[in-house]
Amino acid sequence: MKMGASAVGVAMACTTLAACSSSNAATGPVTLNFYSFNDPSGAVQTAVTNCSKQSNGKYTITYNKLPASADDQRLQMARRLAAQDSSMDILGLDVTWEAEFSEAGWILPWTGTYKQQAEAGTLKVPLQTATWKGQLVAVPYNSNTQLLWYRDDLVQTPPTTWDQMIADAEQLAKEGKPHLIEIQGAQYEGTTVWFNTLVASAGGSILTPSSANAAPGPAWITALSTMKKLATSVAADPSLGVQMEDSNRLAMEAGTAAFELNYPFVYPSMKKNKPDLFKHFKWTLYPGVVPNQPARVTIGGIDMAISKYSPNPDLAFQAALCLRDRQNQLNAAILGGLPPTLEELYSDPAMFADYPFHADILTSLQNASVRPQTPAYQSVSIVISHKVSPPASIDPPSTEQAMAAEINKALQSKLVIP
Repeated sequence: MKMGASAVGVAMACTTLAACSSSNAATGPVTLNFYSFNDPSGAVQTAVTNCSKQSNGKYTITYNKLPASADDQRLQMARRLAAQDSSMDILGLDVTWEAEFSEAGWILPWTGTYKQQAEAGTLKVPLQTATWKGQLVAVPYNSNTQLLWYRDDLVQTPPTTWDQMIADAEQLAKEGKPHLIEIQGAQYEGTTVWFNTLVASAGGSILTPSSANAAPGPAWITALSTMKKLATSVAADPSLGVQMEDSNRLAMEAGTAAFELNYPFVYPSMKKNKPDLFKHFKWTLYPGVVPNQPARVTIGGIDMAISKYSPNPDLAFQAALCLRDRQNQLNAAILGGLPPTLEELYSDPAMFADYPFHADILTSLQNASVRPQTPAYQSVSIVISHKVSPPASIDPPSTEQAMAAEINKALQSKLVIP
């Protein structure tokens, strides 16, 4: 990433989002600036308020809300960090940015007692998103995973594989019943997630273990063939090539679909918007592509990192641990529907009423996969999404070859991004 650091430094030296200094020890508690996604549920603000009080005067956390778009969030933080902005302390990172921010030298590793506390009781796959080159570089705050949502008035026994699900949908179509399978097929990150999930579920990966090269093979062909099969069947939504998570939700609520692969936010939405359909709105684990093998769903979520330029790193580590502690993760699950990364919470009865799918979420997270870990992730994701969307245009052998070639160029910074 090439930026004029001096120019950015002048522009970003002091903005309305944060004070020019993170420390004000002469007049009161240290101010720690926390940059994270804008949480409409209020759970993040509650955590900020709680942890500020619990610090007993050591620090006060200021919650700086980032833009809605993940790309805009990343860009704002990258510009500030490239300018060595000392008003940044705690960073809420998407699970795909850790390698890039670590390689750039912008975030501090977690070591010693802080590392032990971060890892204690935390699910292994979310921890993997916060690890780069064997070093913990962030602490998982929340996670996210998809389930298969379906209508039990149409489907008595939910499918366990993609082939079964497509066959069920085709049978419903023959009977003149709602039958569509809703999933993300637009040319964006959601389609990258779909492809990565299918590849991982087939036993493969996008990149080699060293992240140096693409790793094409049978698992890629299985994934591409599955996407093509859906897209060219009657089970595909006619707007598959432009669909994202919210359009999937709306289609399911409209009553035209039998199946939906999506995140837990669809549950409270269906309950509120379509109470009649909600009575038949059920869930199960994401279908696999190999019989008798569980799917390895690609997880999302937010990890908290500590800026290298924070003038108060020790306090920032302590505050980050507080922000993602047991009570604050429980609040985030109940208020915002965000899956916790602390395993014990999935057996807490406090979650059960508003999170009845907690057991399947836990199973999914335990079997999950992560997106390709590389500083070049943004470029790799763009390559994948452009090659698999629209899904109906996929030709498995040629798509595999073209995708692998462009991913390798992206990893070597030789690709002109479309």
